Amino acid sequence: MKIRILKGFLLGMLANAAGIFLYIYFFTNQAFEYVIENAIEMGIMGSLIGLGAILNLILFFFFLWSGFGRYRKPVQTYEARGVLMATIIAAFAILYFEF
Repeated sequence: MKIRILKGFLLGMLANAAGIFLYIYFFTNQAFEYVIENAIEMGIMGSLIGLGAILNLILFFFFLWSGFGRYRKPVQTYEARGVLMATIIAAFAILYFEF
């Protein structure tokens, strides 16, 4: 059980980091490090984390849905709990960077 929650947590953190990277990659023309440094400097790092957390929503519902068309999988509630924990950690990071 704990391993499954940890798996969901790690996937949630990875999805959040991937969401931040994808947003920077597709919507800016600067280097990744430059954008992160400027976001911290300008006080918009919380907004970047919030945009990255959108992928957590997709991952959360992926773990809760039992099937896609003819493909059936078991509902993975413990992994969904881990993703929810990662999203709560992201919310605390947003609070830290915004206030």
